Amino acid sequence: MDATVNSQRRPFSIKLWPPSQNTRQMLVERITNNLTSNSIFTQKYGALEREEAEENAKRIEDVAFATASEHYEKEPDGDGGSAVQLYAKECSKLLLDVLKKGPGKKDNKEVVATDNISTPGESVFDISKGRRAFIEAEEAEELLKPLKEQGNSFTKICFSNRSFGVGAAQVAQPILISLRDQLKEVDLSDFIAGRPEAEALEVMSIFSAALEGSALTSLNLSDNALGEKGVRAFGALLKSQTCLEELYLMNDGISEEAARAVCELIPSTEKLRVLQFHNNMTGNEGAVAISEVVKRSPLLEDFRCSSTRIGAEGGIALSDALGNCIHLRKLDLRDNMFGVEGGVSLSKALAKHTELREVYLSYLNLEDEGAIAIANALKESAPHLEVLEMCGNDITAEAAPALAACLGAKQFLVKLNIAENELKDDGAICISKALEDLVHLKEIDLSSNSIRRAGARQLAQIAIQKSDFKLLNINGNFISDEGIDEVQNIFKKSLDTLGPLDENDPDGDDDNESDKGEGSEDELDSKMKKLEVTQEE
Repeated sequence: MDATVNSQRRPFSIKLWPPSQNTRQMLVERITNNLTSNSIFTQKYGALEREEAEENAKRIEDVAFATASEHYEKEPDGDGGSAVQLYAKECSKLLLDVLKKGPGKKDNKEVVATDNISTPGESVFDISKGRRAFIEAEEAEELLKPLKEQGNSFTKICFSNRSFGVGAAQVAQPILISLRDQLKEVDLSDFIAGRPEAEALEVMSIFSAALEGSALTSLNLSDNALGEKGVRAFGALLKSQTCLEELYLMNDGISEEAARAVCELIPSTEKLRVLQFHNNMTGNEGAVAISEVVKRSPLLEDFRCSSTRIGAEGGIALSDALGNCIHLRKLDLRDNMFGVEGGVSLSKALAKHTELREVYLSYLNLEDEGAIAIANALKESAPHLEVLEMCGNDITAEAAPALAACLGAKQFLVKLNIAENELKDDGAICISKALEDLVHLKEIDLSSNSIRRAGARQLAQIAIQKSDFKLLNINGNFISDEGIDEVQNIFKKSLDTLGPLDENDPDGDDDNESDKGEGSEDELDSKMKKLEVTQEE
């Protein structure tokens, strides 16, 4: 046999995505541990019981896996590295969302859970507290019995965390029709998980027809991977709503086309106070469509449009629309790509908002110019601002004087987070001086800002003087060992209010090398072991 036959070697490539079932299960266990173990987050929000933590961990991993898989399908020739990063990031965000909600209130007498024991006068029917499961016709008959009782007074139903098949939806249909005139709040978030597309669309259409004509004040369709087809499957319900005050469309795969469908199918939003649109694929054109909904919502108080892939063009359209919402109290635009141009446009809208209490503008690529414009606008407006977040915006010490002037005017500020910027000592010291007289301030986060000993010491001295102070986070900076000792000594009587300092680099080397694996499953597992709860959300 010729020795040269088959001697050419084929290129060898190991993909990181998808992870094995074993790796996914290991991640669920790590998330569970994060939800139950002692940490600065569970100290603040409360740790979950093991059973509740496991249920949430499975849901978090499922949602993150679906999001990362969708991302990977768009670049199938890649090694999956970016999908792994998105997987970890989504898990971290969702994990913090669960922590902030705190442990479930099992003793709430107004809530009918999976035991289905109802008493006169109950107003909420909720089947979301049990284990995540598929529901077919027979189980639906038993589960929904309380809704069929004559004279019940249920005004809110929550079917979240259960996956309805067509049979179960057909059981629910006449029940919902009978309740249509008394229902005010409907939560159908995450109620078709794992169903084939055709079945999911049929289920949505059945629920939509059953609830058509109801006068709802709150509708939650989040976590259903709707896309345009899903939005239109709910068309009958959406078109019939004229009293909506709250609408939730988070993590729904809302593309440009789906956003246009939302704009088309919701004719009246004059009473809308809450619009939450987190984690979608909206993009610039989709943002233009959503901005039309915002324009029609003059009473809007809470607007969340974070992680929606919006660039400068969409950011400008949204900013123009938000200028009409003078009653806005909470604004969350995190994790988009507004850039300087979008930031400057947003500043013009913020100048009109005197009722703002919470502003979340992290990871918008604002840079100094955008940050300065926003700081100048907020200085003259929002006198009762309580929360300001502007992480990861490439802000340097050049913008510090404007930020300091703004912060100094916010006497009701409770939380400041400007982590992951480049303020360095000069910027940190400038800002810390503006915080000195803010008596309500309880949380300061200037982590990962290239701060050294002088800046850390100044921040510590300001924070320790405040009564009821909760947390100073200056981790991930360039503080020397002596500086860390100095800060810890300042907090010696209240170390629980000083965040961890284990990621500081006393040598000032910010070139952190990434994992150097060979592209194997071991590398993916190594990445996932580093999952941590972050303050992005």
